[in-house]
Amino acid sequence: MRIFRIVLGNIWRFWFFFEAVVTFFLLFPFFVVTLSGKAPYHRAFWWMQLHARIIVFLAGIRVKVISNYVPDKSQTYLICPNHISYLDIVVTYVALPHYFHFMGKAELERVPFFNIFFKRMNIGVNRSSRSASHKAYLRAGNDLKNHISIAIFPEATIPASNPQLGPMKNGAFKLAVENQVSILPVCYVDHWKLLPDSPRKIFGGRPGVARVIIDKPISVKELTLADVPELKQLYRQKMDNMLAAYHYGFGEHKL
Repeated sequence: MRIFRIVLGNIWRFWFFFEAVVTFFLLFPFFVVTLSGKAPYHRAFWWMQLHARIIVFLAGIRVKVISNYVPDKSQTYLICPNHISYLDIVVTYVALPHYFHFMGKAELERVPFFNIFFKRMNIGVNRSSRSASHKAYLRAGNDLKNHISIAIFPEATIPASNPQLGPMKNGAFKLAVENQVSILPVCYVDHWKLLPDSPRKIFGGRPGVARVIIDKPISVKELTLADVPELKQLYRQKMDNMLAAYHYGFGEHKL
């Protein structure tokens, strides 16, 4: 029975990535046209949201948003989700109507066709190069000053400890403080079991419900860089509390 589940899980996993790629190429002409000109790229963002919704629909995933706070579209946020699966990026576009630019690994800039988003809209971060990282940091700060929200994973990568939080970089918190932009905590509960990516697990996946918790923003008003460690700890505690309330995705209901 376990082997049967593994086989079905990997068939589903293949289908997820297959349909994501096929639908991407079907929509590619619309991405090219709407990513011309200068930011903000609201039309391109709409097509990206549509693509994300198509992906989760065809994969049999239902996104359930649990709102402790409804983001104000007129406000600028540093959107900070936990990182537990490659599904995180897709669901961010489904769960948040707020226009934003993603900060992601520079490797994505080298993916043919897909790199169109990083040439103009999203921001690639090459952490192996200090100068390139600084350039990406400045670009993100400029977007925030122009009232464009930024989505960034404070953990930077999917930790082996997921669904528990991994170590966090200071970059997101420094960016929030220096630009006086509130941090919007976004908690993904179930992605790790729907589309697992931990090296300790057998790859596979399954359809199901993806719960997303949007919590109240963390204000950074009047904070300085000296407050970054405390700010990081406050964010981590809020995320840990939300994950614990939902059993880190192991249970189906909140405590």
